[in-house]
Amino acid sequence: NNLTSGDFILPIFLIDGKNKKQPIKSMPDVYRYSLDRLSSVIDRAIKNKLPMVALFPYTEKKKKNNFGTEALNEGNLVCKAIQLIKKRYKNQIGIMCDVALDPYTSHGHDGLISSKTILNDETIKILKDQSLLQAQMGCDVIAPSDMMDGRIGEIRKYLDKNGYNMTQI
Repeated sequence: NNLTSGDFILPIFLIDGKNKKQPIKSMPDVYRYSLDRLSSVIDRAIKNKLPMVALFPYTEKKKKNNFGTEALNEGNLVCKAIQLIKKRYKNQIGIMCDVALDPYTSHGHDGLISSKTILNDETIKILKDQSLLQAQMGCDVIAPSDMMDGRIGEIRKYLDKNGYNMTQI
């Protein structure tokens, strides 16, 4: 086996604010970065020949709700990060985005819930819209991490229908 830096993807954890580099207690030596601190991380990734970064948001409690609507906000942390990276770095590095509702829901689950039941099909509708939004912002690879049944095929069809057939899943 032979591993090179080209075989790795750097996860980047995002946080709102200015000039923040916040340690993540459960992951020693791993940090959340505000958008204005992203350049140093991306610069190092490019210097080390990493092909891609994966973005993961930390959503403030006040922006969370039962429906995860912040996931569809064009001004959310992930969308802003995609735009910033694409503007500054063009296509020097790829961008992968997590597709799931858990960072955005007040209950912390990947799916919509009603009467203690996960609403699979209703959740997929939101995941499709989240995927399309991320593709529109410039995301290169959509990475669904939720556990909804049938979402990959539905996301692929939806991206294709909307002209994003080159966006990978």
